[in-house]
Amino acid sequence: MPNEVLLNMIMRLAMAGFLGTLIGLEREYRAKDAGMRTHFLVALGSALIMIVSQYGFGEGGDPSRVAAQIVSGIGFIGAGTIMMHKQFVRGLTTAAGLWVAAGIGMAIGGGMYLIGIVTTVFTLIGLEFFQILFQRFHSKNTQLVFTTRRHSDLVRITEKLNESGCKIMNCSVTSCAEGKHDRIRVKMLLFGHSHNSDETSLVKLLEEFSSVSIEKIE
Repeated sequence: MPNEVLLNMIMRLAMAGFLGTLIGLEREYRAKDAGMRTHFLVALGSALIMIVSQYGFGEGGDPSRVAAQIVSGIGFIGAGTIMMHKQFVRGLTTAAGLWVAAGIGMAIGGGMYLIGIVTTVFTLIGLEFFQILFQRFHSKNTQLVFTTRRHSDLVRITEKLNESGCKIMNCSVTSCAEGKHDRIRVKMLLFGHSHNSDETSLVKLLEEFSSVSIEKIE
């Protein structure tokens, strides 16, 4: 095999691995299960299979038959990242990212450098843009459970939640005893944008009240 062809193969592998790593870094930043290493390996492996399908079977080989197996085979990895948690499906975006990383690897392995690079850029833009858009406009339900010694805290917490844009859909208050002190247990169902009803925002809001003890936020 000529050195020029061998060098070209190595460049394709390196480029595919690099582009897959870029997508993986974004997923790693979002604390997803399939991160940098997984996307790197998917893109690198796809490029390798494309190279083998092109050069490994001589003139009589059919590259399309080998490459087609990547599309179906990547489904097994993608399915492993999709999970059902409390009636919500998680991991679809990561699975789609792996599928795209495989496609990028195939493009680079087939020598289509510009297409692979442009697809990587579009993928990163799409992931970041839709993430920002999702956080800005997406609303969700959050269950908040806490205890406190003073009814006045409940009134003030309710006011602060309303000021932050959280709508209290349901609220139940029961009495509970902790040691020598009587406390009230509050269970709220909140509806609001994901950026003001997430766990971090709610914890920060409740930390202002010294007598409040958080039991659950989900």
